[in-house]
Amino acid sequence: MIQMTRMPALFIGHGTPMNAIEDNEFSKAWAEIARQIQKPEAVLCISAHWESRGVMVSSVKHPSTIHDFYGFPEELYAVQYRASGSPELAVEIAGLVKGASVTMDNERGLDHGAWSVLRRMYPKADVPVIQLSLDTSKPGLFHFNLGQELKELREKNVLVLGSGNIVHNLRLYDFNDETSYPWALKAEDTFVQLVEQQQYHDLADYQKLPDTNLAIPTPEHYLPLLYILGMCDEGERPRIFCRKTLGSLSMTSFVFGLE
Repeated sequence: MIQMTRMPALFIGHGTPMNAIEDNEFSKAWAEIARQIQKPEAVLCISAHWESRGVMVSSVKHPSTIHDFYGFPEELYAVQYRASGSPELAVEIAGLVKGASVTMDNERGLDHGAWSVLRRMYPKADVPVIQLSLDTSKPGLFHFNLGQELKELREKNVLVLGSGNIVHNLRLYDFNDETSYPWALKAEDTFVQLVEQQQYHDLADYQKLPDTNLAIPTPEHYLPLLYILGMCDEGERPRIFCRKTLGSLSMTSFVFGLE
């Protein structure tokens, strides 16, 4: 484990909730990245699976485990991720955000975009977790700017985790054939190159990029990336710790601030 004065920021391609219980290359990568950084005081997760009108932050002390999917094995529905919440951190986050009014939600549990990943990173559920919602009515730059406002959380031993997929089109996904589509590979290459080149405003204005009508038919899985990009310093290089495209779904994951 590397001792650091500033927490890294993560974007993880979370894919299917089955990654919460399957021992595969993705779940192993998430566990390994957690081992490489110091244990945080708390995790703020921006997940594709909490969409809202307006910005909300979870302030419940003991969040429930939300099984927000259907058609999966009973073993998955039996999973309970019993991390505590942090109402104090929720209040602090609301105070940091100036570009939007933040509403406290004292009922919201953890959706699978959060717990399916965190269960592999912190299996003891011994790190408090809160979530920030996505106002998907807002443009990409709104989300990038919100990330900039939350940047100082990295100085306070808070791990900020964006959980989504940079390419996500389940309508075209073939569950019997995970051969990558050419357009999905092309879109992923474009996104990765722009991240590596730190062309963040181009990524925020993603509708103008090629193949986004297929790669991002709806924005909720892409937007968490913009929060993480907003938290990065100029010259802070990304490290790809997982890169794979399955059909029309990208599992590519980035860490910033971890050399």
